[in-house]
Amino acid sequence: MDTNSKWEKLLNQGRRKYDSRGDGHRENDTIPTRTEIERDYDRILFSTPVRRLGDKTQVFPLDNNDSVRNRLTHSHEVSNLARSIGVALVHKYSIAKDVPDACRNIPALLAAIGLVHDLGNPPFGHQGEAAIRSWFTDNREKLTKDQSNNEVIRKELYEDFLNFEGNAQGFRLVTRLQLLNDNFGLDLTYATLSAMMKYPIPVSKIDKKKGVSHKKFGYFFSEEKIAQQVFQKTGLLEGKRHPLAYLMEACDDIAYAVLDIEDAVKKGLASFSDLIAYLDHHANGDLLINELIKESEEKHQEYRTAELSPDELNDVSMQRFRVFAIGKMVQAVTLTFTDNLDTYISGTANQPILKSSEAEKLRQLLGDFSKIHAFQHRSVLEIELRGHNTIRSLMDCFWEAIRETDPDHPTKILSAPPFPRYVYTRISENYRRVYTDPALEIKQLPLRYRQLMLLTDMISGMTDSYAMSLLEEFNSFR
Repeated sequence: MDTNSKWEKLLNQGRRKYDSRGDGHRENDTIPTRTEIERDYDRILFSTPVRRLGDKTQVFPLDNNDSVRNRLTHSHEVSNLARSIGVALVHKYSIAKDVPDACRNIPALLAAIGLVHDLGNPPFGHQGEAAIRSWFTDNREKLTKDQSNNEVIRKELYEDFLNFEGNAQGFRLVTRLQLLNDNFGLDLTYATLSAMMKYPIPVSKIDKKKGVSHKKFGYFFSEEKIAQQVFQKTGLLEGKRHPLAYLMEACDDIAYAVLDIEDAVKKGLASFSDLIAYLDHHANGDLLINELIKESEEKHQEYRTAELSPDELNDVSMQRFRVFAIGKMVQAVTLTFTDNLDTYISGTANQPILKSSEAEKLRQLLGDFSKIHAFQHRSVLEIELRGHNTIRSLMDCFWEAIRETDPDHPTKILSAPPFPRYVYTRISENYRRVYTDPALEIKQLPLRYRQLMLLTDMISGMTDSYAMSLLEEFNSFR
């Protein structure tokens, strides 16, 4: 298959709903103002889960500083970086130049997957994922065995929860949970569903020795059939990434590396001078880093001549550093991608693009600086601990209610004690509808698996502040 044919499949604008009709129907065919992939970005942007990202942790949980990033601002920034790379690919490097609408669809697709990439993350950032996993680990015996000590959920199914992954939850959210008027979720195109999967494997295939695509998993057992359909429609195989997934990952890495430090400086945990001194000490002759230091220092000295307060000088110097650093890293990623295009198109590259680029040393140093000056700060750890305990306590409450339910017998919950009955009413109607829908193929899965999916669906969909207030509400009834 030639390169253009591969790109045509990789940019497949079909949708699962259309294929289920068997007639190739497209909505709004008479208004060709947007391509299907451009419509994907709009569907994601206007969805409720995107708005919830505004109250989900990026690095600093429950921060009162409006200038500090949350998951929503982070996602918009990743989307912006990804779109800009897409524009360069189609206009400067003529990627997929003979594929119809590729010049519109590649930037739009990168923008869409940049916006959607964190949609499945629970509250309190990565600590939220860790809290969910720890709860399932600690409660494994009682969740996997019934009173007769017989297995009620197979080991391979329970692995979905022991290794709970926000990426897999995001795929579930857009394909199933975010209901419109059917069971197709947001019904995104095959191209978007494929490209958003950084880890195109189930949990059973995790193997870090096989490279970056196998480091985590990208879909739960409940969505395996959907994932397989996506692979087939985009010409990929299980374990083979969509080429644009590498770029989205790189933009996420850039945002983490550069922008988390800017937030740390805004919070007074470090200064521009601290950062420059650290980079200068550890650069070891790296040309890109030395050039970045030189350009940033020149601007810093220029700003010192203005009548700025120390805080203003620190802030404006960091903003200029951010511009220079992102520019260099984006350029390095774009060049690495275009120089090794065949490897990325085949989905066989076994490490992130940044790690293969000349900006890798800079990424490493920025990450190390953040760990020292931001991630281990007491104020961050205190709130992370509070978030961790909040999620585990909420899971106790919701499990008390969910274990009293059976989707095949909706009235069973009515015989439960008052507290579980009340808690069950606080679960999103969308999630309960998916849980009880008899038309879905997941009805064939064990009851316990479906119950646990309902639990993780509810926990993952919460915002930071909602989780805190809901636990306070539940505790008032105990």
